[in-house]
Amino acid sequence: MSEGGAANPSLIELALTFNKIALASFGGGLSAWSREVVVVERRWMSEEEFLSALTICRILPGANQVNLAVFVGTKFHGVAGAIAATVGLTTVPVLVVLALGWFYFTYREVPAMQSVLKGMTAAAVAMTLAMAIKTGRKCLRGPVAILLFVAIFVLSALVRLPLFVALGICGPLALWWAWPRRKVVAP
Repeated sequence: MSEGGAANPSLIELALTFNKIALASFGGGLSAWSREVVVVERRWMSEEEFLSALTICRILPGANQVNLAVFVGTKFHGVAGAIAATVGLTTVPVLVVLALGWFYFTYREVPAMQSVLKGMTAAAVAMTLAMAIKTGRKCLRGPVAILLFVAIFVLSALVRLPLFVALGICGPLALWWAWPRRKVVAP
């Protein structure tokens, strides 16, 4: 059993699930779809475990969602699971991107193409905001957590600092705030 409560998936199920995530989130919102499928639908991870894994995957070099696929696949089937989840996440989307690239460069001057791209952008932003709201309700408990969230958002989204720099600024504060402390027992 996984920590989230569902039975361990097969290698094929891992590949097909990550393929579903990739195809459902075309144009953006991959983190939101990953959370929806891995936590809500499949119950392969708890909300807390998913957020911890996603945080680690964002800090590590490489594509965040590929890192997440490796993390989830490894959790269930080691290296074979990592390969299955990564192949599921990337194979069909690579083929689709190649086809879309050809289509775009062939028809890029058509106004309808611009409208489609704007619509996809709006959907991706909405999915990302929905994930932030859903996960924020569970993990942003108290004014310090909210303040740290706002600080990272301001530094990375508004000031446009690289995430690594923003984490370098706020990370030590977050670690200090979250570090377990012994409770003083009154005599």
